[in-house]
Amino acid sequence: MIAVIVAILIGAGVLLLIVGFAGGSSIDPVQARLTQLRSGKAANLEELDLQQPFSERTLRPLVARFSRLGSRLSSASSADVAERRLAQAGNPGDLSSTDWLGVKVLVGIATGAGLFLILGVVLAGGSLTDPVSLFERLLLGFVGFGIGYILPEFWLGRQISSRQKVILKAVPDTLDLLTISVRAGLGFDTALAKVVEKLPGPLSDEFRRALAEVRVGKARRDALRDIVPRTNVQPLSNFIGAIIQAEQLGVSISKVLQVQSEQLRIERRQRAEEQAARAPIKMLFPLVGCIFPSLFIVILGPAMIAIIKAMSSGALPS
Repeated sequence: MIAVIVAILIGAGVLLLIVGFAGGSSIDPVQARLTQLRSGKAANLEELDLQQPFSERTLRPLVARFSRLGSRLSSASSADVAERRLAQAGNPGDLSSTDWLGVKVLVGIATGAGLFLILGVVLAGGSLTDPVSLFERLLLGFVGFGIGYILPEFWLGRQISSRQKVILKAVPDTLDLLTISVRAGLGFDTALAKVVEKLPGPLSDEFRRALAEVRVGKARRDALRDIVPRTNVQPLSNFIGAIIQAEQLGVSISKVLQVQSEQLRIERRQRAEEQAARAPIKMLFPLVGCIFPSLFIVILGPAMIAIIKAMSSGALPS
């Protein structure tokens, strides 16, 4: 019973960790302090710290303790890959690559401890002093650590794929509005700012970041080129490449935008037709696995009952 309670507490801790980093929003301490001063209610640093969400006050310091261990378990190349994947996912929870490694280590330890307690004590039923059962429990604990260390990568992959789908759907409409704004006489940066204002979403967030980088002195082509590895969406990469090439060659941006907009509309229509062609194949599996057996039972069930009754009464030869 103690092992079950400890395992439940560990699972609840992992769940709170994931929910806290996924849904917790950090509060700027300077902005919070200004708000307190504006309202006339002064607050000390302790009160401001208590106003932070649970993920900032408890989970993030806990993850920071395990980040060093995660850095030792991984190489510099894996840290770069983690940083790129976090950027593609939209930096959930404002996690850095070291924080992400700490999250993986923490989830791995929690999963390994859960397997060690549940499978090793409850199911195996071995005593704590038995060396054979202790070895088996330790082995299960190491296996659980490996599984828990990999599990956050699957969650991050789902975040990346969902964000890429949203960006892919938003590219044609964003480019249409950008084309209309440029052809109406606005400059490219002003038209891009208008798009960011009118169409919220992850794509607008990327363009907003690029505009902020341009304002601080970064070249526009470099700011746009940096969007490509942060999104990894092929139509957007083609559009940014065309804009950079038009800027280097001195081609009219309005014509490039018009051509790219027409091309993206054609690609969107082709993707819709492709998904419509895949629909019958996707419907085949639930049709064969769920609907056909039910139809067979409804149609052939009464006939089979009648045949069995007739054979039992001797009306039909057995």
